[in-house]
Amino acid sequence: MTTPAILLSEAEVARRVEALAQAVAPRIDDDTVAVCLLTGGLWFCGDLMRALARAGRNVRFDALWLASYGDERASLGRCEVRADLQRPLSGRRALIVDDVFDTGLSLSEAVRLVRDAGAGEVLTAVFARKPWPKPRAMDPDFVAWEAPARFLVGYGMDHAGQFRGLPYVGALD
Repeated sequence: MTTPAILLSEAEVARRVEALAQAVAPRIDDDTVAVCLLTGGLWFCGDLMRALARAGRNVRFDALWLASYGDERASLGRCEVRADLQRPLSGRRALIVDDVFDTGLSLSEAVRLVRDAGAGEVLTAVFARKPWPKPRAMDPDFVAWEAPARFLVGYGMDHAGQFRGLPYVGALD
């Protein structure tokens, strides 16, 4: 497989996460539960939680494992729950954190599941938002980077499980 073309360097990724944390921090408190969407959101969520701590917010952590791509380059059009929430959300604010907002399917399903779990308020943060040719049901509350319409890898984003660990964001097209 070819080496991805670099779109955002490791340093630029870090700057965008730090800037996003500064925007998110005033909207949350220490009782907020950050809900990481696995697997891709893990890298961004970890960095965001550390940046939020530097901004004075020590949020709680939970994860929700949803799958909508499998090993394909396009969404399968449905979302499968592979692992559910572990922390009580009743009455709490939740911040759902994901790597990329593409079709909106995973994030919309996560919002539904978190609301069903009793969250008092649900906010969403994504590292990258890709343009989409048709309207989506929702938009994220916080976006670190407006990405091009390319197949992204690195910083948690993958192709069939490969390239997630790259410290930068690249494209495979």
